[in-house]
Amino acid sequence: LAVRRSLMRSRCAHLFAATLLVSVREVSALEGRRRGVVAIRERSMGMRHRGGAAGGSGEEQAVGDRGGVGKGGAVEASRAVKLLLGAGGIYAAFLYYGSLQEDVFRYAAADGSGFREVWFLQVCEAFFNVAVGFVGLTATGGTKGLPQRLFACTGATQVAAKYCTNAALANGVSFPVATLAKSGKMVPVMMGSLILGGATYSLRQYAQVAAIVGGTAIVSLSKQKAASGPKTGVAGFAFIVSSLIFDGLTGGVQKRVKLEAKKRGLVPKPYDWMFFTNVYMFFTALLFAAVRGELLRGVAFCVANPAILSNIVRFAACSAFGQSFIFYTISNFDPLVTTTVTTTRKIFSVLLSILTKGHSLNAQGWSGIVLACTGILADVVSKKAH
Repeated sequence: LAVRRSLMRSRCAHLFAATLLVSVREVSALEGRRRGVVAIRERSMGMRHRGGAAGGSGEEQAVGDRGGVGKGGAVEASRAVKLLLGAGGIYAAFLYYGSLQEDVFRYAAADGSGFREVWFLQVCEAFFNVAVGFVGLTATGGTKGLPQRLFACTGATQVAAKYCTNAALANGVSFPVATLAKSGKMVPVMMGSLILGGATYSLRQYAQVAAIVGGTAIVSLSKQKAASGPKTGVAGFAFIVSSLIFDGLTGGVQKRVKLEAKKRGLVPKPYDWMFFTNVYMFFTALLFAAVRGELLRGVAFCVANPAILSNIVRFAACSAFGQSFIFYTISNFDPLVTTTVTTTRKIFSVLLSILTKGHSLNAQGWSGIVLACTGILADVVSKKAH
């Protein structure tokens, strides 16, 4: 057992290092490309400035050049700090978020019962996001005249996707499998585009999706236990598929929000998205929780088990602050930087879960982990190249 644990830690460490290397390399490449564009613009502006001020002394030009270099260095240092803050905040918030999410659904009360009130959990998470979003909206100023009906649609589909993911965990799907499967969001998008839109994709894109789906399936099969009956497996699988479908719908509705806002001459700000989306997520979750009786059962379970209440509060807080760090990073950097950070974060969440939650993987399971992570990292690289 000790040897197996040592091998598991070694494999996780190697995969962690490889993922971190790719993440740093891709973010550095994006920043290098940005600096190159900025440098070309500055040189062009500098040449025009020197041409217009040719009568200036050499000393004045030298002082100006030194000032520009100093200013450029300060700007780059400031961007490095912002990147560290944004990426570090995303990693810290969502790594802890994932750990708490797993703890919530692995919790066992004194009588052996577990937490199953998933809609109640969504109410708590959305409430914290609304609170933080409202503070951000107040501080940055909201945008009036946004298409609220479409925001309601995206809020409903997004909370449905989150519900299905958590319901999969509640029905026995392991956190690593659920997280890897959620990385296959491109599957419903590709299927819908192929069937309805006649879109075409490259062989590389098909291979990336196949690697993620195939790797997830391998891990899932390797973790099958006798205690997990067929019914549980089918239910968990159905919830994962449903979550991916709702993710695809969410992406489509969000595009319609942008198009409709553009028609009205508006551009939604980051905290517009966070606040309005989560307001409708909150009311959707509240409605389902009340109709299904999960609201009262959830409160009763938390009162009887204060330990899980603490986990739920921290889980919801991490979700809210994690979203804030995502919006902060988007507002300061290329969207691909944010995509790289959020995508590689999922791999770290899987590895952290394996290391800290007692998951046991055989050679087949590890081959699935490597295959799925390869597909995820290839997706990051291809997006940067595109």
